[in-house]
Amino acid sequence: MTKQLVLAGGGHAHMMALAHLNEFVEKGYQVTVIQPSPYHYYSGMGPGMLGNMYSPEEIRFSTRHVVDKHGGTFILGKVVKVDPDACIIHLESGETVPYDTISFNIGSYVPESIITDNSENIFPVKPIERLAEARKKILQLSADNVVKVCVIGGGPSAVEIAGNVWGLTNKSNIHPADIKIFSRSTIMAGFPQRVRARAIQSLVSRNIEILEQSNVSTIQHGIIELESCQTFPADIIFVAVGVQPSPVFKESGLAVGPDGGLMVNKYLQSTDYPNIFGGGDCIHFKEKPLDKVGVYAVRENPIILHNIMASLDGTELMEFKPGGDYLLIFNLGDGTGIFRKKCFLFGGRPAFLLKDYIDRKFMKKFQALEH
Repeated sequence: MTKQLVLAGGGHAHMMALAHLNEFVEKGYQVTVIQPSPYHYYSGMGPGMLGNMYSPEEIRFSTRHVVDKHGGTFILGKVVKVDPDACIIHLESGETVPYDTISFNIGSYVPESIITDNSENIFPVKPIERLAEARKKILQLSADNVVKVCVIGGGPSAVEIAGNVWGLTNKSNIHPADIKIFSRSTIMAGFPQRVRARAIQSLVSRNIEILEQSNVSTIQHGIIELESCQTFPADIIFVAVGVQPSPVFKESGLAVGPDGGLMVNKYLQSTDYPNIFGGGDCIHFKEKPLDKVGVYAVRENPIILHNIMASLDGTELMEFKPGGDYLLIFNLGDGTGIFRKKCFLFGGRPAFLLKDYIDRKFMKKFQALEH
C-alpha cells in the first residue's frame, strides 16, 4: 500500500520539504498538504505590507500552486484534531485524512480573550493576510477624518505595527493617524535598554503615544478599557499581545510543552509518536525552549526534510541543532530599522535596507518554485 505523507501547514519550516516534494512523489509516496489559505505569507514582511512598502504578492508563497505542480494533493482546510493511534487527522470541514508520517507547521495564533465583540475593525496580527485588510480599512477611514488607531501589546510586533501605520498614513494623501500603544509592562521589555531606547525614540518623535503599565481588560464596540477602568475610543484596533501554539495538540492528547506546543525531541519528532514531526511556532523543543522567531523555523527546514523522508524510508534520523545567537532587524515603518545581533546594534536607514534585502532574497528563493 502507498505510504501517505501529510504536511499540515506550508510555513517556513516546511519550505524545503515543499521544494523537494517531487522526490517524495518519485519514490511512490503520496503527499498531501493541508493549509487554511492557498498562500503562505511571510510574517517578517507583514508590517511592511501594512505600511504599503510591499504588495501582498511580494510577501507570499503560492503553496497550492507548488503542491499541484509537483504532484502532491492540496487541501484547503484546517486541522482541528489528531488521532495518533489511528494515524488520522480531522479537519474543520469534517473530512478525515490518513497518514503514515505527518509533520506540523501550523504556526501560532494571537489570543483573543479580551475581545468581546466581532467588530471588523479589530485585527489580531496573525494571520498575516489580515494586515492587508487593515491597510485598506485605514486608507478608507483616513480619507475624511483622523483615524484613532490603538495597538495592544508591547513587543516588537506592536512597535512595527504602530510604526508602519504611521508610515502608511504619512505617505498617502490622507489624514495622519492618531496612534496609541498600550503595553502591559514596559515596551520591548525583553530587550536591552539600547534597543528599547531606539524604539521609543523613533515612536515618540513621530507623536506615537506609548502607554506603559496599561493592561487592557476588554475591547468592545470601538472602546478599549484598561484594568484601571480608563477608556479610550478606537477606530482601528490591532492585537499584538504575543502568540500561542495551536491548541490542536493539547486537545488531541499529545504531549505538549508549557505553552501548549507539540513536544518534540532532538529529531523534531513527537516524544509520544515517532511518525509525528513538527517545526516553527507550533512546537516546544524539549532540549531547549526556543524563541518564537522565524529563524528557528528556517534552521529546522533541512532537518524536517531529512527526517520525514527517513521516517518513510525507514532510515536514520538527523538531529536538530538550534545554533547560536540570531540576527534581529525591526522595521520601524519610516524607512528606518533597528539591527541587533549579540552586542552589535545600529539603526537608521542602513538597518532597514539590510532587512529589506534579506527578506526579498528569502522570498524570491521560494517564489522561484512557482515557475
